[in-house]
Amino acid sequence: MRILVVQESDWLKRNPHQQHHLMERLSQKAHEIRVIDYDIDWGKEEHKKRYTKRAVFENVHKIYPEANIQVIRPATLKIPVLEYLSLWFAHKKELKRQIREFKPEVIVGFGIINTYLAAKIAKKRGIPFVYYWIDVLHTLIAIKQVQFLGSYLEKSTLKNSSRVIAINKKLAEFVTAFGAAKEKTCVIGAGIDLARFNPELDGHEIREVYGLKEGDIVLFFMGWLYHFAGLKEVALELANKKEEKPNLKLIIVGEGDAFEDLKQICEDYDLVGQLILTGKQPYEKIPEFIAAADICLLPAYPNETIMQDIVPIKLYEYMAMGKPVITTRLPGVMTEFGCDNGVIYVDTPEDVLKEAIVLVKNERAKEEGIEARRFVETYSWDSITDEFERVLEDVITDNIYK
Repeated sequence: MRILVVQESDWLKRNPHQQHHLMERLSQKAHEIRVIDYDIDWGKEEHKKRYTKRAVFENVHKIYPEANIQVIRPATLKIPVLEYLSLWFAHKKELKRQIREFKPEVIVGFGIINTYLAAKIAKKRGIPFVYYWIDVLHTLIAIKQVQFLGSYLEKSTLKNSSRVIAINKKLAEFVTAFGAAKEKTCVIGAGIDLARFNPELDGHEIREVYGLKEGDIVLFFMGWLYHFAGLKEVALELANKKEEKPNLKLIIVGEGDAFEDLKQICEDYDLVGQLILTGKQPYEKIPEFIAAADICLLPAYPNETIMQDIVPIKLYEYMAMGKPVITTRLPGVMTEFGCDNGVIYVDTPEDVLKEAIVLVKNERAKEEGIEARRFVETYSWDSITDEFERVLEDVITDNIYK
């Protein structure tokens, strides 16, 4: 198959998500993959350029060295607000070019603006279009007043889609209520590389590098550091328990909006050695970091709209490593994992440390970790990729636009 992917995030720099795993694995199966992406983090560049030309990146891979993906980044006008107009026209032009030159058999969208354009153009050109939902993206738009426009574009795209895929059950319920046809909607869950994320892996080297001792209780979080992620609240609770529980340690891997605030908390409360901020780490090192932990965390605010229906892929990776997960009561997570599967629920981020202490005191951490691994063992990337491949083949065969 010739598959064209569109998204409004940085394919090259952002951590691997569902689409990276799927597309790189399909590439290994001899399918041709092209991705149109967007430099979403341009505003954080030290030396900002107002305009960057179209760029093409060949032989791209983030996870599997044998993968071969071409990434196309259309020209970008890097001026606040005007960036959206730039995105609209540059991506529309690139979509038409790729349809003319690459002749995709199917287009898969993961974004809002370029995905709306892709669905509309695909329908006009008689190309099947698949809308893949891994998040409720309009809730992530920084300018709150613009979120309604993102919502409108998503709804329009759902109507123009040949098939809609959601990453979990709760998100599938959301998209059908949002306008997706129920008969065209399916769930393809997150996958796990069970060989890479192996509970037998030793995290001794990571513990040594960061000065973690044998009796330390190590908590772990990885990912983008949103303000609503609950990490600042966990860090402040760590400060409150500093004298009582000096062996309680928190490792946070990643970068993002809350990073500087976390650094400030570390300095203000003298948490050096207890609150460990590693910054972004190579993906291949992540299993070692998880192996070094006793308990993994997802302490996001449960009332945050953004977190209502998603199940971050990091949860599956934590669980595959045989680690128990303490999370707030996020509806998507609770629907996906239920109870007694290695996931422990708390009401607020402030409750996380108290639950972690109880878990260790009652010697339940290892037992819960075993249950977690058992639950995700059926989520192999091999089976997930095969299922996704079948959906694409079916949508090409049943092309309603023929």
